[in-house]
Parts: sequence; C-alpha cells; structure tokens
Amino acid sequence: MKRMKFVFSVLAIIGVGLISVIPAKGLADEPYPARPIQVIVPFPPGGVADLVARPFTTVLEKLVKQPVVVVNKTGAGGAVGMQAAAVSKPDGYTLMVALSSISVMPEVDALFGRPSTYKLKDFAPIALLTADPTIFVVKKESPWKTVADLVADAKKRPNEIKYSSSGVYGTMHVAMEMFTHAAGIKMRHIPTGGGGPALTSLLGGHVDALSGGPNVSIPHIKAGTLRVLANWGAKRLAALPDVPTMKEL
Repeated sequence: MKRMKFVFSVLAIIGVGLISVIPAKGLADEPYPARPIQVIVPFPPGGVADLVARPFTTVLEKLVKQPVVVVNKTGAGGAVGMQAAAVSKPDGYTLMVALSSISVMPEVDALFGRPSTYKLKDFAPIALLTADPTIFVVKKESPWKTVADLVADAKKRPNEIKYSSSGVYGTMHVAMEMFTHAAGIKMRHIPTGGGGPALTSLLGGHVDALSGGPNVSIPHIKAGTLRVLANWGAKRLAALPDVPTMKEL
C-alpha cells in the first residue's frame, strides 16, 4: 500500500469537488443587473453541479431582483458548457457553476497537442459555493466491504470491474485513473454525460463502482442501496464519520 499512499496525497488535492461561480471576464458600463442572468451548468440535471446551482440561483434571484435561469449545456465531460461560458459576451449576464475539472481540460488539450477549447484566464472566479471531497461508492450488495477488498478482486480480474464517471477526463475519471494506477490494478471506465447519469448507471447495475460527490450519493447510502468505501479528502466527512480517507489506507 506504500505506492497507494504516495498518490493519495495528490488525490486529496484534486479529488475535492470545488464548485465556483465563474463569469466570463469583463462587465459592460451599465447598471447591473438590468435583465435576466443565465447560469450555465456544464453537466446534466442530477449531478453535483446542478444540485448546487439550483438553490443558489433561487437565492441569487432574491438578491439581484432579476430572473436567474439555470441552463444545462452538457457534453465532453463539461467542456461544451465551459467553452460556451468562455465565448459568451463578457457583460456579467452569463455565469457558470464549475467543478474542479475546469482546470483539467486545458491541460488535457495541451497534453495531446490540440487547440484548447478554453483557457482558465477566460474566467474570473467570484464565489466558492462548496468544496466536498470525492467519495468512492459501490452497490450495497457488492462483495467489497473495503478498498482493499476491491483492489484484491481487481488484481484477479483485470478490466472486469467497471466504474462510471461524468465523462472522459472529468474529475471523477481522473481521480479513478490515479487510484487504479496507484493500486496497480486495471478497471474498465464507462463514461456518461454527467454525475447524475453516472450515479444512475451504478444504481441500475450497469457498473460496479463510482467516484463522485457526496451530496448525490449520501441519500442512497442512508437508504441502504449504496456502500461508501472511502473519501479522497484530507479528513473524514462529518456526514460519514466511519468512512476512512484514502490517506488512512
């Protein structure tokens, strides 16, 4: 497990699902806001970003006295919505609720030597809404009670254990690939269109595991349909005090 501990120190950093409100840079010289605001969520309904964005926009409407509308622009692990926000008119009427994967996509483009769909400098962060560590969950009826159980099984059956994610190179995918590399195992990646579909895939028995935000999984954990094996945070979650961090393993 020494090799795993080394990489988990990195995962504790990238595994946190940072959700920020980010506008395209620049504001027009006019009273603000004078008309409706759209908030781009680059993932489909049911995922972490969407679940956070909706109550946020309800509160924001009361503060700004203008309609605030959530627009789900999905695809490419969030890159489609992020690019849409990046090229929008920089007048403050387009905001975006972003996950930490916003910093991953430009690096992936650079790695493969292709034009970047957007750059981080295209955005100006204005608020941090939440910062929850990613948790590792499986179906309740699965044979794995611990991460060690899953690792031992995966070593016997390379590429047979499947996990879902919000999309290729998204936060959920990157965290799992670093985990499998650290553990010396091979698991089969089944990408979906977002955190909501990824969870549905696990609940439906189409995959065996999932790395995702706690707020979408905890209701199912409490209902007894999912089991959480670990979290990628620096410390245990108050809502899941008996669940170890990856650093503890």
